[in-house]
Amino acid sequence: MVQVNNICCIGAGYVGGPTCTVIAQMCPQITVTVVDINEERIRAWNSNQLPIYEPDLQEVVESCRGRNLFFSTNVKEAIKNADIIFISVNTPTKTFGMGKGRAADLKYVEACARQIADIADGYKIVVEKSTVPVRAAEIIRRIFQTSTKPNLSFQVLSNPEFLAEGTAIENLKNPDRILIGGDETPAGQEAIEALCEIYKHWVPKNKIITTNTWSSELSKLAANAFLAQRISSINSISALCEVTGADVGEVAHAIGTDNRIGRPFLQASIGFGGSCFQKDILNLIYICETLSLHEVALYWQQVLDINEYQRRRFASRIVSCLFNTVADKKIAVLGFAFKKDTGDTRESSSIHVCKYLMDEGAHLAIYDPKVKKEQIIRDLTHPTISEDNPGRVSKLVTIVSEPYAACENTHALVICTEWDIFKHLDYERLYEKMLKPAFIFDGRRVLDVLHKKLQQIGFQVETIGKRVHPALSSHVLSCHKKQDQTPAKKIKT
Repeated sequence: MVQVNNICCIGAGYVGGPTCTVIAQMCPQITVTVVDINEERIRAWNSNQLPIYEPDLQEVVESCRGRNLFFSTNVKEAIKNADIIFISVNTPTKTFGMGKGRAADLKYVEACARQIADIADGYKIVVEKSTVPVRAAEIIRRIFQTSTKPNLSFQVLSNPEFLAEGTAIENLKNPDRILIGGDETPAGQEAIEALCEIYKHWVPKNKIITTNTWSSELSKLAANAFLAQRISSINSISALCEVTGADVGEVAHAIGTDNRIGRPFLQASIGFGGSCFQKDILNLIYICETLSLHEVALYWQQVLDINEYQRRRFASRIVSCLFNTVADKKIAVLGFAFKKDTGDTRESSSIHVCKYLMDEGAHLAIYDPKVKKEQIIRDLTHPTISEDNPGRVSKLVTIVSEPYAACENTHALVICTEWDIFKHLDYERLYEKMLKPAFIFDGRRVLDVLHKKLQQIGFQVETIGKRVHPALSSHVLSCHKKQDQTPAKKIKT
């Protein structure tokens, strides 16, 4: 049995930081060092203001930081001392060359492998934590095999993360499963068992699944694709509900009670975001295309197309209800993170809704309790959002520090993130601050139980997957008719 005393994690991001923090807390006899070349990020991990927000993360870090948990820029020393090395670096979608816009860019994974091969001595277990395409472990193995060091030996394992931002610490402490893939050789099985022993400190044995390397890598992509598929499926039904008079919340509840389907990920909204879903589906599509599985690629492409359709449809509904123009109108946007309980904005649907509204000339007042002003501006000035006119963001966007300020003299209030705080606002106070008629567009259905009360206050309430109340004006009803006719985006073959 391999004795593990030291763990090194290369990459102090959303995966590496929380994962190794929990390992350090649960395995106090093991020294865990998280390294990154980004000095600012490491300083943040060593401070009281962590570089990422995650519920309970600060408390877990403080419980073991400086004892058996360390954050450092000394990559070389950490690699030398480690028995197990986690690779938790970014694997973004390629922006140029072959596979542009779909394939995963593995340059950071390759760089880590070369660095380990150059520095390491003795026996090392190298573990993929980053989300990678199938057979990516082969790249790491081939790099190690070219090393001329006579005393260097290694095993490469796949141990993908299944974390949901906002609940990452809970997911790590009480996981649905731990997946570990490796070689089917005796040496490979010994390495798998060494990693299993770490997780067994707090994870029941029956929740630790072992497979071959390739099954483990594909399972991560497939899991995210299936979750995203459920969201796009219920969002497609939400469009039908708005036309027919059905309520997507009631439909989701009805079908979710079927044990074969289940309740999770059936909450209709303006679409999914985050660092994984779109990236991993694009990667899956690219793999299918390169293997001539074109029908499979088209199937998964439709999941992304429905997601984009839902964002565009929601923005079009806002424009239609505001008398078919939002030019020079002020709109409050509440929520910019891709989901509640995180400050992460990667692929957030809020960004795309803001883009569509800015394209129509709307002035936006944006509030989010955890996303910093600099991040919002950075996202909205990205070339893919502002295209060739990034200067318009400074003219059209104001970042505010509290929701009541956002709603001052606005025509509409748009909820783009399901923060719990939005359920408890003083909507009578907000109504007084807004221009009339005052609209609320609930893109996350967080105000479902308040809709009647909001209408009594005077708001015109519009929500995903639910037809407007028949007692409201005929003009507003016409919004839905126009919106229902929004053409679906054609799939590119």
